[in-house]
Amino acid sequence: MASDSLVGRIGTVVNQIRGGGRPGEVRILVAGIAHYYLAYAATALPAGTDVLVINNRGARQVDVEPWPTVPLGECPGGVEEGL
Repeated sequence: MASDSLVGRIGTVVNQIRGGGRPGEVRILVAGIAHYYLAYAATALPAGTDVLVINNRGARQVDVEPWPTVPLGECPGGVEEGL
């Protein structure tokens, strides 16, 4: 897989990322197939956190940042459903 193809993808932390130089593990779907990568982040991120891939280190290692998700039924900016 090309290294650029991971940057910008959303994944989920499956094993806690401890922050700094201590990685965890993330799951990223690529073409409908789950791939697992060692993941590094500046701060600790618990399992279940959605993350954005910001860099591919190669050798199945990525840098990530937390990525906020909007729960279903909630719309940002106060816009009502059905408009």
